[in-house]
Amino acid sequence: MKTKRLTMAQAIILFLKNQYAERDGRAQPFFAGVWGIFGHGNVAGIGQALQQNPDFRYYLVRNEQAAVHLAAAFAKMNNRLRAFACTSSIGPGATNMVTGAAMATINRLPVLLLPGDIFARRNVAPVLQQLEQPYSQDISVNDAFKPVSRYWDRLNRPEQIITALPEALRVLTSPADTGAVTLALPQDVQAQAYDYPAALFDERVWHIPRARPDAAQVRRAVEMVRASKQPLIVAGGGVMYSEANDALQKFAEQCGIPVGETMAGKGALRYDHPLSLGAIGVTGTFAANILAREADLVIGIGTRYSDFTTASKTAFQNPAVRFINLNVAEFDAHKHAGVALTGDARATLEELSAAVGDYHTSAEYTARAAALNQQWDAEVNRLYNLKHGPPISQGQVIGAINEIARPQDVIVNAAGAAPGDLHKLWRARDPKSFHLEYGYSTMGYELAAGIGVKLAAPEREVYVLIGDGSFLMMPQEIVTAIQENVKLNVVLVNNHGFQSIGGLSASLGSGGFGTRYKYRDPVTGQLSGENLPVDFAAIARGLGAHVIEANDLAALQAALADARAQTRTTVIIVETDPEARVPGYESWWDVAVAETSEIASVQAARAAYEEGLKKERYFL
Repeated sequence: MKTKRLTMAQAIILFLKNQYAERDGRAQPFFAGVWGIFGHGNVAGIGQALQQNPDFRYYLVRNEQAAVHLAAAFAKMNNRLRAFACTSSIGPGATNMVTGAAMATINRLPVLLLPGDIFARRNVAPVLQQLEQPYSQDISVNDAFKPVSRYWDRLNRPEQIITALPEALRVLTSPADTGAVTLALPQDVQAQAYDYPAALFDERVWHIPRARPDAAQVRRAVEMVRASKQPLIVAGGGVMYSEANDALQKFAEQCGIPVGETMAGKGALRYDHPLSLGAIGVTGTFAANILAREADLVIGIGTRYSDFTTASKTAFQNPAVRFINLNVAEFDAHKHAGVALTGDARATLEELSAAVGDYHTSAEYTARAAALNQQWDAEVNRLYNLKHGPPISQGQVIGAINEIARPQDVIVNAAGAAPGDLHKLWRARDPKSFHLEYGYSTMGYELAAGIGVKLAAPEREVYVLIGDGSFLMMPQEIVTAIQENVKLNVVLVNNHGFQSIGGLSASLGSGGFGTRYKYRDPVTGQLSGENLPVDFAAIARGLGAHVIEANDLAALQAALADARAQTRTTVIIVETDPEARVPGYESWWDVAVAETSEIASVQAARAAYEEGLKKERYFL
């Protein structure tokens, strides 16, 4: 048997270079390179291996957490058919990636994590940054990745990669089980040499299947569809990853079934399609939420039914409501006691379209959906053109971005008040134009994710909408964008604090306590003084960005046009009125309110909360 003598780290990089993913006959390299920061735990191992493999690009990031966000965004934009690896030293470099790992796994996005680890041979322990525990020597901070990884392994011998790497790729390329994969690499083992079988480094193509559902379950589903009077489709992220948009539109039109969209499913159907009801759930439109309340059949496609989608199990109030779930993951397909069509979304929709025959909802029902679509669009138009300010409203900011963006351009967001407002208000005209991370709603995601999106789709303009709170968590990735010549259009909304949680706090009777960027009041001792004078323009300019400050709507529109003409990352800073909020529509969210309190507003909020609880349902 032919062998190659390589260090373990060299062997890992050579293996990654030769992995391909294929779906529908189209194969491409699965890995686009490695992001990371070097330290004593990986510089002489993975670092040296990357140095001698310049055709497998290494990218320097400013924070390891940002590296994982960037990699996840890249994978999402590529419908999980491509990915990055991320490397770190041991200790804080590794644990910086834990948040990113949780985000990737919750959102089911493939990211390979290669954190350095403590010495396998132990004789020099404790090494710098090593966590010691008196009950075991076989533990390190990398054990923290276990609950947030889809696959986890510590490779204490160089030959262990022969079995570990194929398992890692099996998980990374799985439509159902993907997420963060962590291979903890002891720093001494990374540098050890071994005679690896040469076949390990042959080009390998991982086929991404389009699994088909059970035929008997399809027949049950068809019977349910044909018996329904007011069916509703809930389109989730699985529609996007399966590239099932055309199949969804065909099925909806064929059967006359309106479509509501989750955060991850936004853009599954164009906003102006007469069967499009837009966002559903807590941050949903009145169009989607009214028909959800009345639906006798819910067809969930690629959704995991998060509490934002189900409005904390209050969205579907018809006593006779039943569920059909099309999902590649069996775990999700069985939710809500639904008929489980476990399979690829596109393939399953094609089977349903063929099997459902001439079924169509009533003309009155489809006309009602079309009317609700038009009524909602009028509400969006009202909020886009609100005569408010300065400071202007966040809805006006979203409208200004949407109006300058081309159909194929991408809006990126993750945290604060913007996700809910975007979910309602963004007029999606392309399946990939709406990039929102809301499985984990990770503050600090946006700038790094914008880079990942742009690397995946350099032909698109990328608009990063970010609040001041999220910006201050991880602004440093502007430097990475400048270094890699990645042009982003960043719109930084300055509303003086964590105003999403401030609004939630107010609705719960707590008045926005502790959520605003203010000086401490010397009399009350609370953070209730004047606004803090944070100079966001100076921060962004110091990191290398082109900076524009916009004080009103006209200035924002001019700034967006200026940013489009730039060749480097531009940060537009616009102040908004935190009290000019986009309303909620026909929905509720379960956030527990203190059962006892001396504050009258909390007492009132608790009473309203108890009324809301009465609408929550079990689906058995």
